[in-house]
Amino acid sequence: MSFILSKLLWPFAAPGNFLVMLAVVGLATQVLGGPRWSRYGLGISAFVVAILVGLTVLPVAAWSLLPLEGRFPAPMLPDKVDGVIVLGGAVDVSAATAWGRPTLNHAADRMIEFAALARRYPGARLVFSGGSGSLTNPEMTEAPVARQEFERLGMPMERIQYDGESRNTYENAVASRDLVKPQPGETWVLITSAYHMPRAVGVFRRIGWPVIPDPVAYRTGVGAGSGMGPGLASTLYILEDALHEWMGLIAYRLMGRTDSVFPGPA
Repeated sequence: MSFILSKLLWPFAAPGNFLVMLAVVGLATQVLGGPRWSRYGLGISAFVVAILVGLTVLPVAAWSLLPLEGRFPAPMLPDKVDGVIVLGGAVDVSAATAWGRPTLNHAADRMIEFAALARRYPGARLVFSGGSGSLTNPEMTEAPVARQEFERLGMPMERIQYDGESRNTYENAVASRDLVKPQPGETWVLITSAYHMPRAVGVFRRIGWPVIPDPVAYRTGVGAGSGMGPGLASTLYILEDALHEWMGLIAYRLMGRTDSVFPGPA
């Protein structure tokens, strides 16, 4: 139910969509209301314009993403690990289906790091966890496309196990645990995007599976958070991911899927 609810509510909360809806309300109020309501509509429209200007000239996206990406530093990995898990989210299933070849998105570094650690730890178990996050096309899952990408990268296919059913971070953790049944004392590395790592680690801890966080696919760079922003389109693109993650952290804490609002290093 939480998965369905999140998919139904997010289109209204996404920054770009929300601003469009607010602009429509402002315009409708000006056109359809009387003199008094017209003033309210003008105020709403002016508020939307002010927000758009702020998003265009200020590094709002970096401000929202930096705390998430900086929560877990790059790890000093041990000489031996028992397994490596990479969470889905790097595969563009729609494009891969349309064009008939594996296609990755801005989180592609997850897959590259997974391949690198597979070579570094030839005895480690390997897990890819990623199903479908779509309500309308649940059959379009990441796992088959990921398999094609791993073959293209020359990875040891016989070592990789797949969870193609999980739809969100919580299900990633539970399905992976049930798939590999980690034993006490084993060392597992978790790969996901840096901004997503706090929520992911919080979930794995909650289900009793300690992991070494290996954050990748950073979105912020040198000078992030200072000076002028990258422009409206880039800001909205990054801000949507950041806001989605902050809302996910709050929702997961309220549902008891993590033990803190903002999980950090132990």
